[in-house]
Amino acid sequence: MTTLLLHLSDVDEARWAAAYRAALPGVSIVRQSEPFDPASIDYAFVWKPKAEAFDGLINLKAVLSLGAGVDALLKHPHLPQAPIVRFVDGDLTQRMSDYVVAQVTMHQRLGTRFRRDQQARRWTQLYPPAASETNVGIMGLGVLGADAAQKLVGLGFRVLGWSRSPKQIDGMQTFAGDQLDAFLGETDILCCLLPLTPDTTGILNYGLFQKLRRKLDGGPVIVNAARGGHQIETDIVKALGDGTLGAASLDVFQTEPLPADSPLWGLDNAYLTPHIAAISNIDAGVRYFAPIIRDHEAGKPLPNVVDRGRGY
Repeated sequence: MTTLLLHLSDVDEARWAAAYRAALPGVSIVRQSEPFDPASIDYAFVWKPKAEAFDGLINLKAVLSLGAGVDALLKHPHLPQAPIVRFVDGDLTQRMSDYVVAQVTMHQRLGTRFRRDQQARRWTQLYPPAASETNVGIMGLGVLGADAAQKLVGLGFRVLGWSRSPKQIDGMQTFAGDQLDAFLGETDILCCLLPLTPDTTGILNYGLFQKLRRKLDGGPVIVNAARGGHQIETDIVKALGDGTLGAASLDVFQTEPLPADSPLWGLDNAYLTPHIAAISNIDAGVRYFAPIIRDHEAGKPLPNVVDRGRGY
């Protein structure tokens, strides 16, 4: 019998197990806390796996990652050589695009300025620019970045995109590789949806912020819903304080949970959420992975396999 091991941290593993048992009646579903023979495991469904998660899994056919990003998983000290399948699903993509659109439109409508006016009980009828007058730059044009970009195009924004390798997306201008500075020079609101790799670690830094276009009232804005490793938080605090950045929306942080003594908490132009931009939904996750297991057992290839060399 095919056996699926669930090794999940910081989520309700029992609910995931119940959903998988309902969706895969011919598959044995075991949780990390239950007794099982490691050699019998065919698939491991993981989120933040512990150091011993893969011990003895000598017959593993695939690692199924609950997250769309796999940077932390790739650093696991005992990660087996089995293929890694990442979560690519319409529900997750929609949730990420919802977050990006909400942050972009809030900043385009000068949310920080009116927030400060409210706190000061000050009535100032400042008129925000139209979407068509606002340039939004998307860093990272994978599934999540491309979807967010197209939704913003549909709202009338001028959307630019930058990725490591050239890509063409209808309705937007794209840049690649060493064209980063040209991309930044035309960007009012910068959204980071890059995978975290050695090349992109710390990319959101003070030097980059200085290259953004300075047309939006209050200054340029960054939105990071990718990984905390992309940003240098001391640089963000400095830039928010001296006007290099007008505002920042951050859903991810270098250390999570964000420490209580982080100066980001006290900034009225920093919009912080606790890594919830795109939470993986149980029903959507099982709908995605259950057919993958069935199809692979029937001899079909695995989809969305991670390229370990590229890191995503």
